[in-house]
Amino acid sequence: MKPRFEVAEILQNNWISIEHKEIKLNTWQLRTLSAIKSCRTAKLGGHIDSCSSCGYIQISYNSCRNRHCPKCQGHKTEEWVQARHSELLPVAYFHVVFTIPDTLNAYALQYPKELYSILFKSSWQTIDAFSKDKQWVGAKMGMIGILHTWGQNLSLHPHLHCIVPGGGVTEQGRWKTAKVLKSGKVSKILFPVKAMSKVFRGKFIALLRKEIPQIPYEFYPQLYDHKWVVYAKRPFGGPKQVIEYLGRYTHKIAISNHRIKNISKDSVTFTYKDYRHKAKQKIMTLTQKEFIRRFSLHILPKRFVRIRHYGILSSYWKREKLKELQVSLDFTPLTQTIQTKNHQCPKCKNHSLQIVFQFDSRGPPKNWLNRIKKYNKQNIN
Repeated sequence: MKPRFEVAEILQNNWISIEHKEIKLNTWQLRTLSAIKSCRTAKLGGHIDSCSSCGYIQISYNSCRNRHCPKCQGHKTEEWVQARHSELLPVAYFHVVFTIPDTLNAYALQYPKELYSILFKSSWQTIDAFSKDKQWVGAKMGMIGILHTWGQNLSLHPHLHCIVPGGGVTEQGRWKTAKVLKSGKVSKILFPVKAMSKVFRGKFIALLRKEIPQIPYEFYPQLYDHKWVVYAKRPFGGPKQVIEYLGRYTHKIAISNHRIKNISKDSVTFTYKDYRHKAKQKIMTLTQKEFIRRFSLHILPKRFVRIRHYGILSSYWKREKLKELQVSLDFTPLTQTIQTKNHQCPKCKNHSLQIVFQFDSRGPPKNWLNRIKKYNKQNIN
């Protein structure tokens, strides 16, 4: 169902204020918001679709394809998830979340590219350090890291969602299951969470000192006073459950249009989950300018990669050795769904809707407009 309210509407309402810099934004954030505002409007041009089955005809405007746009993530998610089908293994996968203290938020805003890269590196270094320990695995493991920067109320809350297989590959190229699974009981954690938190903190701070030397020495004692949270969920039931999870998380953005419940003259009302009270759904109202400011906090730096693969899940390893490992585990990867080239016709419901004409921001030619007008006149119920 199409949402009643959209982020784009809020941007359109406040675009003069945005251009006059009443909301503090950098150039990249401004370009991103402009793309979202123009998504699926005449400004980006469009195309005319016609159904080869029933003759239905319509005008469709082009998408902005920006990764922060609420309208453009469905297709990207499907493509990315389909590509992961052939890369899974018949093993337990764990969900691990690495979170940094909010005292780092000011530096996340000042040095986002550097700090978020440190979050990726220190998280993988932590997993890698435990995986090499024979007490737990003693083999090379892998990780898919997915960066989220938001809390439910659109506040800045950088954290990394990680998919980690419950085992690794030995130097001899054989699969070795993590000891936590060999006991016969399925644990909800892969490694001790408290120990992981301390290792993660140490590796993060070491990288922070090295890669952002502008941070004053006096700041670092504060980081040891805060609790560093590494959260672990129970392992997924199998490869299919991993795919479903990835579909929900990979191309998720700060807020979906469906969460926006009302846009008044000056304010925006949206739903959020309060995780401090058992994820109870609540309502929050912000001024439109404050909503835009918070939304802009989660626009990532240009070309920043927010989904990264490590270890035996890295591109190199998958390209060179993954198939051999799957064969050794007697596993046939999940087959990909064949995607149809044509879209579903909203009238006859057949997948026979095709692009028959494309146009730029000047709009469709008059002969096509007349043709559409004639069709609509003949098919009024």
